[in-house]
Amino acid sequence: MIYYSACKKGMKRKLYIGDVEIKNNVFLAPMAGVTDKPYRRICKDMGCGFAYTEMVSAKGLYYGSENTESLTDIDDDENAALQIFGSDPYIMGEIAKRLNTSNAKTIDINMGCPTPKIVKNGDGSALMMHPDVAESVIKAVVKNSIKPVTIKIRKGWDDDHINAVEIAKMAESCGVKAVAIHGRTREQFYSGRADWDIIKKVKDNLKIPVIGNGDIFTPEDAKRMIDETGCDAVMVGRGAEGNPWIFKRIVHYLNTGEILPEPTVSEKIDMILKHLDMMIDYKGEHVGILEMRKHIAWYLKGIRGASKIKQMVFTMSNYKEVKDLLLSVKSFT
Repeated sequence: MIYYSACKKGMKRKLYIGDVEIKNNVFLAPMAGVTDKPYRRICKDMGCGFAYTEMVSAKGLYYGSENTESLTDIDDDENAALQIFGSDPYIMGEIAKRLNTSNAKTIDINMGCPTPKIVKNGDGSALMMHPDVAESVIKAVVKNSIKPVTIKIRKGWDDDHINAVEIAKMAESCGVKAVAIHGRTREQFYSGRADWDIIKKVKDNLKIPVIGNGDIFTPEDAKRMIDETGCDAVMVGRGAEGNPWIFKRIVHYLNTGEILPEPTVSEKIDMILKHLDMMIDYKGEHVGILEMRKHIAWYLKGIRGASKIKQMVFTMSNYKEVKDLLLSVKSFT
């Protein structure tokens, strides 16, 4: 399988996952409660090359949960992966088969989520503690999906169980077309520093694309990860919270070596208002405003008086109130 196409002199090589051409090598990580369709659209507009949905419960889909089904909504012009989680090979395979008609470009298996409510059922990063189960799940999804299948893993369960390389090699042998790896163990959650050396080790042992994840907060971080690990793409998670500009800034830096300026307060307020409108159009005023509260807090980080503004926003449930407050903030910049 060829993952990079031939290219004209002077042009950058193109990245493929299976037969899916990827716009660029700066990805948006799957984040529960964050990477819904409105935010994926915003990140795409800001230069994100490939995005992941929030993680979706295979069992929820199998048993017909409407709330779970809504998470699979992907526009036909999106370049996005649909991430599913579960540890029952039969259910995972059946859901992979159903998703053959979805607009997802690829199907991703979540093997990295560290939250207790996920791992207590043997899902997410718990699969890394049970390679035999993980292998059965991967084989079932690959067998039933007509779309390229990928996985997202962690360094391991804890420092005594570091098995990312072994899991990644097994996945490649099962037909997985790319591996994303977060350089922390499950025990770490998101504390401490991500171990980029494990990303390099995975890359050195695979022929398929490897996507590095962990501690990408600036354009310089992204370039350093690529330089140090040789990974084919970088995946931005928490660094994209309230900061969709990071995609444009990373892509520009990788292509030119130039650092674009951070967004101004006025640009941040304009983006919040755009995001708010999209959320309300998609989810309705009540839910849209509730779900925007955390986003607004992230967008406002670093702005003078942000704490007071956030306190006010968290008491509001009316679109006009929120909009008027944000416009008043903008008028003083």
